[in-house]
Amino acid sequence: MVKNCLECGEKIIGREDKKFCSDGCRNTYNNKMNKDSNNFMRNVNNKLRKNYRILTELNTDGKSKVSKTKLLSKGFDFDFFTNILKTKTGNTYYFLYDQGYMLLENDMYILVKKDN
Repeated sequence: MVKNCLECGEKIIGREDKKFCSDGCRNTYNNKMNKDSNNFMRNVNNKLRKNYRILTELNTDGKSKVSKTKLLSKGFDFDFFTNILKTKTGNTYYFLYDQGYMLLENDMYILVKKDN
């Protein structure tokens, strides 16, 4: 059975389960499939990445305190996070993947990192 490259349509030579004729075609195809489909998604993902970078930069020890002013000065956007964790004690943590934060008193936040 003749198989053709999913990207360029050229005939594939080699292993039976091969889908692409070259690494270049494989990369081009996967980049097309994995790109953000519209501006809204791209903007949300950029904000999530920026927030994650800020938390990672400020929380080098896995647990630290920081002011709201400091977070805002770095460009942190409190409207964008990936999930919420409510503890048995009633605390609410907002997470960006494995980096989280919780509001304390006096506009201070505790930053935490989840163990994998």
